[in-house]
Amino acid sequence: MERYRTMRAFSAGGVIFRLGPLHSSVEETIPASKQWLEQEQTDPASPPAYTMEVALVGRSYADIWTLPKGTPEPGETMEQVAVREVQEETGLQVRLITYVGCISYSFVRDQTRYQKQVRHFLFEAIGGDTSLHDKEYDVASWFPLSEAYRHLTYQNEVYILGQAADVCQRWLKHRQREGQQ
Repeated sequence: MERYRTMRAFSAGGVIFRLGPLHSSVEETIPASKQWLEQEQTDPASPPAYTMEVALVGRSYADIWTLPKGTPEPGETMEQVAVREVQEETGLQVRLITYVGCISYSFVRDQTRYQKQVRHFLFEAIGGDTSLHDKEYDVASWFPLSEAYRHLTYQNEVYILGQAADVCQRWLKHRQREGQQ
């Protein structure tokens, strides 16, 4: 039986969302929540005419889709790591909303077993463009929420996406009640 040394590793990233009309092009840049909030205020009984889209990063040669995340640099808080990494890997400018949850997993690389913990945060896209992503992944793209669940490669990230969608809905409702846009 092979012996591995064990190392703990930490990273941070998150779920980036934007809201748009139901029949929008996914390439179109849409202000994140103003349209939905205006509709909610004018007709609270009707279902919102928006779709939530989520930015994912991928490696097309391996057919892997994942949430953006990365490793801390010296002196960074986990929130700072998450903001930097999601911006670099997606090309988007984001606003941190809140902490969503944490996942843990292990993997072996070069005779070392890593016990990794990833802290995920919810972000609102406020600018940028997915074509401006760095080279860590060869593609960054927007997906409607329902498609994002199907595209994600790792089940623990599907769970985080579900948590983030719930938090996002509560956050949007709170903003609407508070009259923020």
